[in-house]
Amino acid sequence: MSDTVPETEIPAVPQEQAEAQAEAVVEPEYDPAAPAPLNVPRTPTGNAEVDAQLERLGDTDHLATDGHLEVYEDVHRGLRDTLTALDARPGPPAPSPSYGQHRS
Repeated sequence: MSDTVPETEIPAVPQEQAEAQAEAVVEPEYDPAAPAPLNVPRTPTGNAEVDAQLERLGDTDHLATDGHLEVYEDVHRGLRDTLTALDARPGPPAPSPSYGQHRS
């Protein structure tokens, strides 16, 4: 019996293959200051114009905090315009002033 451990040969890996393997294992660096999605669910309202504005809020997921204000103001303006347009649509005709009055 011998106290020595037999040496095993490690197969040589070509330099290019070793570099490619090293690059494939590299994970992206974690940057706590980088923008992170809030993943806030947005429930559709049924109004296409309002839903488009709410989806626009998702743009903040990819922006730094100082870029959020521009998106919020844009969405607010869009929602305000949509509500104003609803008020401007003609509704049913108003009843005449004499409607419902009885003549004696």
